[in-house]
Amino acid sequence: MTLDLHHLRHVLAGTVFSLVVLPGVALAGPVTATIENIPDDQGTIRVAVCTEDEFLKPTCHYNSEVKASSPKVSISFTDIPAGTYAVQAYQDRNGNAKLDRSFLGIPKEPIGFSRNPALHYGPPSFEDCAVELREAGGALNVTLRTR
Repeated sequence: MTLDLHHLRHVLAGTVFSLVVLPGVALAGPVTATIENIPDDQGTIRVAVCTEDEFLKPTCHYNSEVKASSPKVSISFTDIPAGTYAVQAYQDRNGNAKLDRSFLGIPKEPIGFSRNPALHYGPPSFEDCAVELREAGGALNVTLRTR
């Protein structure tokens, strides 16, 4: 299939029109997560901002880490599309880039979630942790649980 110059102009004009007139994906402004109740300066604090499909999995698209510093650290995220997310954080005390658990599945390292839900019998649900990130951005706090 070949495109003549006239057809190519229409394709380019349509593409330019859609880029200029149609709205793009709205990005949340800078989002700062403050992780509190860090018991010591050992290891790193790993933070992930997750969609519902990514929640509680190690594959969240938006993630970062910073050196642990008691009693709290802050991590900023940019270029996250506005929407509903949950934040999960933990102190990777031994630097193995994973949350260590007991043989029962109970976290051995300090862990926390957005909206600081109660952690009784298993992990919280996405709904318990969900926060709405808007175009204006914002700040949220996560308190690590040590036991």
